[in-house]
Amino acid sequence: MPFPLLYKFSDFLSFLLRRVLKYRKTVIVDNLKNSYPEMSEDEIQGITKKFYLNLSDITLEGIKAFTISKKQVLARYRILDPEILDPYLEAGQGVIIVTGHYGNWEWGALSPPLQMPCKFIAFYKPLKNLQFDNFVRRNRSRFGTYLSPIRETTKSFDNNRGHPVVYLMAADQSPSNREMAYWVNFLGRDTAFLHGPEKHARINNYPVVFTAIRRVKRGYYELELSKLVEDPSKYPDGEITRRFAEQLELLIREDPANWLWSHKRWKLTR
Repeated sequence: MPFPLLYKFSDFLSFLLRRVLKYRKTVIVDNLKNSYPEMSEDEIQGITKKFYLNLSDITLEGIKAFTISKKQVLARYRILDPEILDPYLEAGQGVIIVTGHYGNWEWGALSPPLQMPCKFIAFYKPLKNLQFDNFVRRNRSRFGTYLSPIRETTKSFDNNRGHPVVYLMAADQSPSNREMAYWVNFLGRDTAFLHGPEKHARINNYPVVFTAIRRVKRGYYELELSKLVEDPSKYPDGEITRRFAEQLELLIREDPANWLWSHKRWKLTR
């Protein structure tokens, strides 16, 4: 499906999700109201409407990822400052890149190998259907990124220690292990964060880089890299996670509709 037609269909899908199916509308509105108590009802409804359009766009763009060409990826998903990683990779050091479910993160496994000549490992949650899981892995890794199941995260770090590898981690979902979570003030609320990125940064003493994904216009994104920490051993426990949450919140406040408010993000309490 060509992109212009894809976005016509996305407009219809957005209407269907919002007005007919009312997909997770209660969760979305409650999350927004609790995160932005100062906003009026009209403002909340305005963000909600934009969120559904963002959701339908990234859903269809995610499906489009199975057939998108290298040329289209390079034109639509640009990394603005890949040279930030050069000093680490030239020294033979691994780097952890963290981001959130903001804008289109789905193309994040396709684009980096086309713009930076190094090994990329992206962690993902395997699908229950083995055949479809193999299909997804084969297609999402066809430009060079290696997809590693999250249950093999430690193994992936161990097997590649001492090599210039970039690890891609989306780290803003609600953790399953309450006891190991880092707790941070995020969007004005006490929030549990996954321990994985900070844990592996500390064990391997890898620098951590944040990626801000911004939609320039419909179907076009720019990624801006920024250093969170260069030497994890110099920071107190939890500081890496706090810095990640701080940068992600700043990005969300730029345009709240682009974050995944349909997640039950605050289902855990301390």
